Amino acid sequence: MSTTTHQHHHPEKPRDPDTGRSPGDMVDPVCGMRVSPDAPESATYQGTLYRFCSKHCAEAFRKEPAKYVKPASPPAKTAAPRSSAGTIYTCPMHPQVRQSAPGNCPICGMALEPVTPTAAEGESPELRDMTRRFWVALVLSLPLLLLAMGEGIPGFDLAGAIEQLAARSGLPHLMSVTWTQYVEAVLATPVVLWAGWPFFERGWRSFVTWRLNMFSLIGLGVAAAYFFSVYAILFPASLPQAFRSAHGLPLYFEAAAIIVTLVLLGQVLELRARSRTSSAIKDLLSLAPNTAIRVKPDGTDEEVGLEVVAVGDILRVKPGAKIPVDGVVTAGRSSVDESMISGEPIPVEKVPGSKVTGGTVNQTGSFEMRAEKVGSETLLARIVQMVVDAGRTRAPIQKLADFVAGWFVLAVMVIAGVAFGAWALVGPPPAFANGLVVAISVLIIACPCALGLATPVSIIVGVGRGAKEGVLIKDAEALELMEKVDTLVIDKTGTLTEGKPQVQGVTAVAGFAQDQVLAYAASLEKASEHPLAQAIVSHAEAEHVALLEVRDFDSVTGKGVRGSIAGQSALLGNARLMEDSKVDLAQVASTVEGLQAQGETVMYLAVGGKLAGYLGVADPIKATSAEAIELLRKSGIRIVMLTGDNPVTAAAVGKRLGLDEVKAGVLPQDKYKHMQALQRDGRIVAMAGDGVNDAPALAQANVGIAMGTGTDIAMSSARVVLVKGDLRGIAKARLLSERTMRNIRQNLFFAFIYNFLGVPIAAGVLYPWLGLLLSPIIASAAMAASSVSVIGNALRLRTASV
Repeated sequence: MSTTTHQHHHPEKPRDPDTGRSPGDMVDPVCGMRVSPDAPESATYQGTLYRFCSKHCAEAFRKEPAKYVKPASPPAKTAAPRSSAGTIYTCPMHPQVRQSAPGNCPICGMALEPVTPTAAEGESPELRDMTRRFWVALVLSLPLLLLAMGEGIPGFDLAGAIEQLAARSGLPHLMSVTWTQYVEAVLATPVVLWAGWPFFERGWRSFVTWRLNMFSLIGLGVAAAYFFSVYAILFPASLPQAFRSAHGLPLYFEAAAIIVTLVLLGQVLELRARSRTSSAIKDLLSLAPNTAIRVKPDGTDEEVGLEVVAVGDILRVKPGAKIPVDGVVTAGRSSVDESMISGEPIPVEKVPGSKVTGGTVNQTGSFEMRAEKVGSETLLARIVQMVVDAGRTRAPIQKLADFVAGWFVLAVMVIAGVAFGAWALVGPPPAFANGLVVAISVLIIACPCALGLATPVSIIVGVGRGAKEGVLIKDAEALELMEKVDTLVIDKTGTLTEGKPQVQGVTAVAGFAQDQVLAYAASLEKASEHPLAQAIVSHAEAEHVALLEVRDFDSVTGKGVRGSIAGQSALLGNARLMEDSKVDLAQVASTVEGLQAQGETVMYLAVGGKLAGYLGVADPIKATSAEAIELLRKSGIRIVMLTGDNPVTAAAVGKRLGLDEVKAGVLPQDKYKHMQALQRDGRIVAMAGDGVNDAPALAQANVGIAMGTGTDIAMSSARVVLVKGDLRGIAKARLLSERTMRNIRQNLFFAFIYNFLGVPIAAGVLYPWLGLLLSPIIASAAMAASSVSVIGNALRLRTASV
């Protein structure tokens, strides 16, 4: 991606997009043709002028410019989700395989794919290659199929037409081979040896490394059918009578070619389906813009690629534009749509000093911001990486599939050998030919691809579905465990509550006005940094109450503050401060006790030695907490609150929400020990928290759940992150876990039952009763269908309601 953005300053010197140099021949970025610098069709993208050979190429470029632009030089600083340099490739079935270049998995032979897809990522090279091979194979295989089976179609005899044409041309038969059979060999050879070559490569590698996989079986089956047929044509006289049928030479060119074609079709469908499983990641990546407007020291603007934005850069964000990186507003005012993070549709006002997040959308005004987190450090990039990492982890249930698949291929080869021997020795004539058909069918139909894909594809889709709902699942085991959780340990502050104290009410006694009480209290607290003091000052500002001048200010540790306002002494604090100053509280005692029972902290105001009123301050319960608790209780989860807050406040919150157990005054190490005690009792425990003090307990829990609005250390210690800080996300995570695990079990059932039924049928167990012998072509179609059906079932999770 170009990092030079002065095209509008120097129109006379457009850069060559291929070389980065000034005029000379240019390259059409769509088709790669050389074009003249004055070609009529042109377009500018990120400050670079591109010219095209035709209107068609120009329109394609304007539609998806990022698809055709290559970086002029390696980017100096790159956000992890957008980087193409240093890309790591991995296997969808074996995430432990990681390498720096594309290739095939050394374990299963599947094509490797990038660990992190890019937003502009088009069709994969593997998909293009397999699609090209499939169409070539299909074009050649259809006439081959008609040659082999055309006799059964009334009025259609392609083989007879070829033989008549050869006779008229005076071409003699060579030995006992007909010209139709030679045509079959010619048509089948490019299908098997070119279109099917990747399968032979992968199969050969599996035998060299002795990591047998689906391509071991495909390679053996196709090779046996094709090379036996080639031998039969080259040396027909050497074939024993047991190999011959009533129709002459037993040739399987059509079987080999159709098997390759159907396996290629399965690969194409599978690769397309796999690309769809990462759509959630691509959706997240697309939230970030490609460029940013950087303000230069002289005050002018320049448009730069996002990868060159550095910490400390001043960026300008215009109305309607996406915020490029995380940072803080330095100048200007605006409102920003932060629904991507908060889920709230109402735009948030931003003023100098306000934090802004990359990927959110500026609404009305223009502002300048200072970049504080760029590249892989931005919240969006971290969310993407969490989703990607989770999709590559392995669920414990995968161990069952891995164990079975590890022995399955070898067992299938043994079964194929035994079936061949049985048919060759005691089967009906042509015995050896039927034995070969049976062995090939067993090898092909037993391909373990569906078994291998059953778990990882569902995990990838499930994790992506959770990301769309604001539930980031960081590893597959957490997704599997969530459905088994029977106890939820939950923090109070910042989890059940907002984590920010707010004034709940201001009460004045006789002789004083409510605004007067608030003005005195806020004036005394304006110099304090205590959270309760900040809540009172913020409330006064919201109510547009003017603050007063305070003289002789003094802070009384653990009790409150005092000073002089308008020549009168003023006190603000707890009951102990009032008692020390002989202020009578009897008239409000019963009312205050009721407020304290509801979890409010009461602060008294005394003016001139007399009680003027009091303020109730509390950390409000989140609007969604009650609904979330109700959803979790309905699913049978026991909910325990552990908090460092005082017992009265904790009990009030627990009562309002209907929690099963409340423990107050709990230190961080006590939370950790309580978690261990629950686990020793055989409980599967999830822990939800948001602070540094919750990190040990989050790490100890079977499933740690962090609020996305909490601290970084809490998020790094947890296995699930609720981006919106909404506890309903826990209920969503549990429901997603249940549906994903059900989907995995369905996939494993399909894979196991398919092979359980398919292998014996392919081996010919139904022949004595039904006279049914499964064709290798049918076996190949069934094998491809099994893989696609597993992926299709997994993709249903994309639209599942959670």
